Amino acid sequence: MHTRGTIIIRGIVQGVGFRPFVYAKAREFGITGTVKNLGSEVEIHAFGDRFEEFLEAVSKGTPLSHIDSVDVQNLCGNPPDTFTILDSGSGSLSGFIPTDVATCDDCIADIFTPGGRYEGYWATSCVNCGPRYSIITAIPYDRERTSMAEFPVCPACGSEYTDPSCRRHHAQTIACAACGPHLALFRADGTPVAGDPIREAAALLDAGSIVAIRGIGGFHIACTEETAGELKRRLGRTEQPLAVMATPEEVERIAAVSDEERRILHSRERPIMVLAKRDPASHPAISSLHTMGCMLPYTGLHHLLFVNLAHPLLVMTSANLPGYPMITDLATALERLSGQVDYILTHDRRIVNRCDDSVVRDGYIIRLSRGLAPKRAAIDLGDACILGVGPELNANISVYKKGFCITSPHVGNVRNPQTLAYLQETAERLGGLTGARYDRVVHDLHPQFLSTRYAKEVAEATGAQLLAVQHHRAHIAAATREECVGIAIDGVGYGDDATIWGGEVFAGQVPHLDRVAHLEVVPMPGGDLATRFPERMLYGILPTSGVRDMLASRGWSDIELAVLVRQVERGLNVAATSSTGRVLDAAAALLGICRERTYDGEPAMKLETAAYIGKPSAWDLDFLREDGCEVLSTRSLLAEAHRRRTAGERASDVAASIQYNLARGVAAMAVRAAEERGIPRVALSGGVAYNRAIRETIRAEVLAAGLEFVMNKEYPLGDGCISFGQVVYGGSVEE
Repeated sequence: MHTRGTIIIRGIVQGVGFRPFVYAKAREFGITGTVKNLGSEVEIHAFGDRFEEFLEAVSKGTPLSHIDSVDVQNLCGNPPDTFTILDSGSGSLSGFIPTDVATCDDCIADIFTPGGRYEGYWATSCVNCGPRYSIITAIPYDRERTSMAEFPVCPACGSEYTDPSCRRHHAQTIACAACGPHLALFRADGTPVAGDPIREAAALLDAGSIVAIRGIGGFHIACTEETAGELKRRLGRTEQPLAVMATPEEVERIAAVSDEERRILHSRERPIMVLAKRDPASHPAISSLHTMGCMLPYTGLHHLLFVNLAHPLLVMTSANLPGYPMITDLATALERLSGQVDYILTHDRRIVNRCDDSVVRDGYIIRLSRGLAPKRAAIDLGDACILGVGPELNANISVYKKGFCITSPHVGNVRNPQTLAYLQETAERLGGLTGARYDRVVHDLHPQFLSTRYAKEVAEATGAQLLAVQHHRAHIAAATREECVGIAIDGVGYGDDATIWGGEVFAGQVPHLDRVAHLEVVPMPGGDLATRFPERMLYGILPTSGVRDMLASRGWSDIELAVLVRQVERGLNVAATSSTGRVLDAAAALLGICRERTYDGEPAMKLETAAYIGKPSAWDLDFLREDGCEVLSTRSLLAEAHRRRTAGERASDVAASIQYNLARGVAAMAVRAAEERGIPRVALSGGVAYNRAIRETIRAEVLAAGLEFVMNKEYPLGDGCISFGQVVYGGSVEE
């Protein structure tokens, strides 16, 4: 029986209250000694007769910690009389700072305890909750290396910080109204508003004002449902659905929430959940879709705001252009939000690292951010240190080092200098926090992406090997490292043949994934113009007189039609694509559901909403062979849709059938590829897989064939998984 030892606990053990937890357990079991943070591990020198009970207890960790390993080494010397928390030291960087999480129930209770020290204080937190990643400047995680260092603790907070019996023992974010960050309310022109900032902001919101609110990782823009139309007008996003923050009771009233969705909704991560409305036609000013993004209050500020609001629901959208970095400081908010908001509710705690809200649907991550990222995954990719810089849209970065991959929160669309700068800033921040020295830098195959240019700059500066990975192969690498038939269905990705891929079936094992099937390659008249105007895509796929007549009836002039026809016939400024997203765009145009795309994914999302009340039927599918690949004819699919719609079949039924038969066709090609090659599993990835009807049809067809079906719920199905897939791919290639 051991009575002493040095215990080394590795993992996410910083910023999670681990040292005070160990201290409390030492007192409980009569242990003397010390505990110290060493980078991504905790070192405990422990003496006492109940050593083994103590070891078992500390090995379980705290609610926010993640334990990778626990090692016990011999310990010599005389035992001290007490147990002491030592100052942090440098050490391993294999672990990582935990994510920003929702304010815990205990702290919310403190905020609403009359006469309590934290009554009404918006930034109340403890060792189990609150900001982490958004405030850290360096490791090891201590107050002096966070933006809380600018707020020296008052005697009362200092007393709790050093009290082993207190929940805020060694809580680096401890603060109160006397010593912590403060709130202020401004008009859009920067003049201050007198009175209690929260009460005044709530009254203004109730009265119809639009208010920018500075949160944990950046600014939101908030308003009531009655003002949602005006907000959309000011933002220039008249069609785009908005997310809401609401009380739990209100979410249950407006949305159909499953037990699993409720668990995620109420979790400490508190993401935006995309939920089906109870009435698909309800709340049209917020969302014209059958779904709506809903989240619960997750900070003390939010809870205080809702207590003072008459409304149970607020529209809450990020205060930045889609794809651009979040606004984090007051000066930028005053400059860029002029004309968009009426007031600004802000605080003076510096946001070191931006972090948008995470978004989840059906348990699958759409946006990996606050509460879920930085994401740390244990994975053995060898000894090389690898950077994956991601794609162009919905980008993030991933860093692999010594058995762990860290994926950053969502960055945005790397199509502009601002977002590129944010990508670089994020890569440098994560690289510094993990002590990365890159051996390989992996980027998308597309030569013109700004992220590709950045990867080349990093490789030149560090001497790292530069690797290019085709977009959809990275999707499959993110889904599984096992041998599989991989389905990648999304919008666009640069293919091996320089065409635009997006409906792909691969076979093999990373890094050897052969393209074995795909959707029919069709023209995109005008290239990117066809993504904005789906009717162009429709004619590219189905260049018939019937479609020309349809376009003419919708207002296309003779000149416009003549130009489009010549463009398709002569192949002038026409890209070639096998994209699933473009087929769905064309279907939405065919049914008159969406004639102009005003936000990413709009045609396909509106098609899904139309199909939600429809009844699908099985159609005959046409398969071709091209260059050794099986090909699903999407021309014949849309031709059948056009025939049925012209014959008077309901648009909702045709929409449902398009989705169903497209999914059947893709699944059939994957099943045949698996059977021909003796591969037992099929993996699915890509943004189109968020479509429940398409995803579940593919799943059902694969399982019916007796094959294993694989999806990765730990990373986004869309392009937010690409940087992770790039790292996996980079770790799988031979030296």
